[in-house]
Amino acid sequence: MSVDPVTVEVIRNAFMSIASQMNNNLARSAYTPIIYEMKDCSVGLFDAEGRLVGQAPGLPIFLGDLETAIRVTTEHFGGTDVYQPGDVYAVNDSYLVGSHLNDVSVFSPIFFGGELVGFGATKAHWMDIGAKDPGQAMDGTEIYQEGYRIGPTQLYRAGEAVTGVLDFLTRNSRLPRSVWGDMHAQIAACRTGEREFGKLLARFGRDTVEAAAATIFEQSERLDRDAVRQLPDGQYEASGDLDSWGPGGDPVHVAVRVVIAGDELEIDLAGSSPQTPGCMNCGFSQTISAARLAFKFLVNPEVPVTGGTFRNVRVVAPPRSVFDAREPAACQYYYPHLGLMIDLFIKALAPAIPDRVVAGQPADAMNILFTGTDPSTGEQFVSGEATAVGWGAYQGGDGTNALINYGGGDLKNVPVEVQEARYPIRVHRYALRVDSGGSGRWRGGLGIEREYEVLADNVTVSTWFERTRTPGWGLFGGEAGDVTSVTISTNGQTRDVLKVNRHPAPSGSRILVATGGGGGFGDPGERDAEAHRSDILEGYVSS
Repeated sequence: MSVDPVTVEVIRNAFMSIASQMNNNLARSAYTPIIYEMKDCSVGLFDAEGRLVGQAPGLPIFLGDLETAIRVTTEHFGGTDVYQPGDVYAVNDSYLVGSHLNDVSVFSPIFFGGELVGFGATKAHWMDIGAKDPGQAMDGTEIYQEGYRIGPTQLYRAGEAVTGVLDFLTRNSRLPRSVWGDMHAQIAACRTGEREFGKLLARFGRDTVEAAAATIFEQSERLDRDAVRQLPDGQYEASGDLDSWGPGGDPVHVAVRVVIAGDELEIDLAGSSPQTPGCMNCGFSQTISAARLAFKFLVNPEVPVTGGTFRNVRVVAPPRSVFDAREPAACQYYYPHLGLMIDLFIKALAPAIPDRVVAGQPADAMNILFTGTDPSTGEQFVSGEATAVGWGAYQGGDGTNALINYGGGDLKNVPVEVQEARYPIRVHRYALRVDSGGSGRWRGGLGIEREYEVLADNVTVSTWFERTRTPGWGLFGGEAGDVTSVTISTNGQTRDVLKVNRHPAPSGSRILVATGGGGGFGDPGERDAEAHRSDILEGYVSS
């Protein structure tokens, strides 16, 4: 069936609008700030074969795994015949869907006229899922320490709650109300997708909508292939090292080789570290998602991702490597090596496409986690956030200040007011980090400084900060950005740390985090005098 171009564009934008409505309802309904403030979540609308038709701003590192959650669940139950109206499913197994167990995928099938026509899917971070430590552990060595591991599991059957499963999920969390509230916010988002997709099908008819989707897929693939064909054929390589796989651990090596041949592109991660004894590992599904994100940064970035995107991209990783971990590897910190891989992909292609690339950034989660008992309520609390970094400069522009890492996408900071209102924490300082951007003709972006004071006893702080061995590098003569630092001051004693698990932080403790800056681009001696003067006046540089 042929659909005219105007109708295709109307349906394309309707898909995106439905996903945006799903995303909005998820944020409005969520119980915890990590979702409704930080937006540590993602949503997607899929066709009956599990191919993406619509997405909303969110964590792009999640999007490649939503389709995987649908696929592995369908395979687990032996096909799509298992689905019926009103069903809801969940899965979080790191070896199946890639990321850490806190990231739970929840999706529902969509029916129209009694037939399966698609899926509404979400993925969001649950604050506590019964790990050995509240929230999450920075020093895990096995996945069994990281919380409950959910294979493809039914939450609702034909609209009725599977009460035993819901009871298990809440009973085994230190924050049962949060789990219940955030899970049902995800379900509400899925129901929104069901309702709005049904309206679209009723308006245009199933045949027209599916024909439009097929046209969109074909357009996406053709545009991707055309874009890769314009790149110079060849092999491009880059490598770097992460500081450690956990507190006291050894460095982790990441090697990236990009092969371009005609309209095909391959990302080969051979030579990277084997899976680590700590919690810096991920399932291969998450590696594919991150590699696709790297590809999309440089190749055809203006066109939205659909089920037709990435058909000409191949990802290769050694089994039982840090990029393709197997049981019993811990996977809590699945992102640091993926973030470095994305950064190295860009660096590798810099000689081929210098006008498109950016200098390095400290592509890491930069996480800080407070846990303890809130004296105002007598209840346990878990407060976690990812902090911003400086992005690399590019040809024609300075790097962006205080932006989340590559994989974070739409992720936001937790506002000071929310932090102080919900938890026994005071934020004394939140500012750009002066001089942290690398010098260059175009200056690297600045990291941030954020200083916390603990206002209660029986509180611990855990941190995961990275990229001092391989900072945000400069390109084409630019200098590297400053590296990250964390200082914990307790009872008159000061300790410099990057990674620590459950460090005691009694009332009055101060924690100062300073994230790294982005690399500069081009010879610093060629920087415009007026731009340098503006940097001094704005307080970005000290001299």
